[in-house]
Amino acid sequence: MASNAKIRILDGALELLRAEGGGTITLDAAAKQVGVTKPGLMYHFPTKEALMLAVVDHAAGRWVTLLQERLGQPVETATPQQRIRAYVQVALTEQFDRADYAICCDALYRDALTEGWTRRLGPWLDLPDDLPASVHGRLTAARLLADGYWTAVATGVFPVPDRDRDLLLAVADELLEDETVS
Repeated sequence: MASNAKIRILDGALELLRAEGGGTITLDAAAKQVGVTKPGLMYHFPTKEALMLAVVDHAAGRWVTLLQERLGQPVETATPQQRIRAYVQVALTEQFDRADYAICCDALYRDALTEGWTRRLGPWLDLPDDLPASVHGRLTAARLLADGYWTAVATGVFPVPDRDRDLLLAVADELLEDETVS
């Protein structure tokens, strides 16, 4: 089954990034990681660029799946508060590691990789221009709180103690309150 082979390869490529001391994704290393030949890998991903684009899409797709599970409705029907709340909950409660961080940060240096993240997560994070400034600011603050937390957890650099996670969720909930409700 081609799709299972592709998923195994993509998961294996992410596993390379989790390797002790950090790994790199090459066609050879990815093939070796999952026990296929390089030509077998290249059947699915003919170039390193194709593999990297697929890895980004795979990682971003995991985020979208987790976000959708939290939201419980189509993203198109959700309010900005509901979308950002789902993002905060995923970022503060799901398991992320340096592979997630590495694949996200690698996109910073390559426009083609950035496009995968923005295409997948844009509908969740983009805020309408007509939001009141105070609401826009609070939603942005909640999102940045989530970004900072998952970055700290994923990298292990200056980790946040577990006891503080619930406090951060409470702060995010305050930021995400709908100020139109009396």
